[in-house]
Amino acid sequence: MLCAPDEETLVAQGKRLAAVQKTGLVVYLEGDLGMGKTTFTRGFIQGLGHSGSVKSPTYTLVEPYAFGDFTVYHFDLFRLGDSEELEFMGIRDYFGEDSTCLIEWPGRGKGVLPPADLVITIEPEGSGRRIHMAAITGLGETVVLRLSKVKSPDL
Repeated sequence: MLCAPDEETLVAQGKRLAAVQKTGLVVYLEGDLGMGKTTFTRGFIQGLGHSGSVKSPTYTLVEPYAFGDFTVYHFDLFRLGDSEELEFMGIRDYFGEDSTCLIEWPGRGKGVLPPADLVITIEPEGSGRRIHMAAITGLGETVVLRLSKVKSPDL
């Protein structure tokens, strides 16, 4: 469990994960509306070197961020009407060894999305947030182990 007393720390925790991520990783981001899933993702994407804005893909469903030999896809499925819509957009093409996928509201894509390697749940804790990370696969376990060895100077 990680703590994020403020937005700056939530961004820093995303950067920490970026420092140890491996391509091919599928991350589910769980939490109520306004918990900071997009803020955490912004930290992750900035941690990889992206200097532009990181916006929520609430209306577009997905925003790609290219980093040389791999791409991070940030999905927000909050407004998804039916999980079958994901099939029409070619969702399976986004997942591969040359991509990392972070998915907000993954329950809305149930039955279509691939299983997560890592599930991150962000919950309220006082005026801040509590972040739980659950490794689901061997790749997820590798990332969590690597994360446990990294201390961010931002924290």
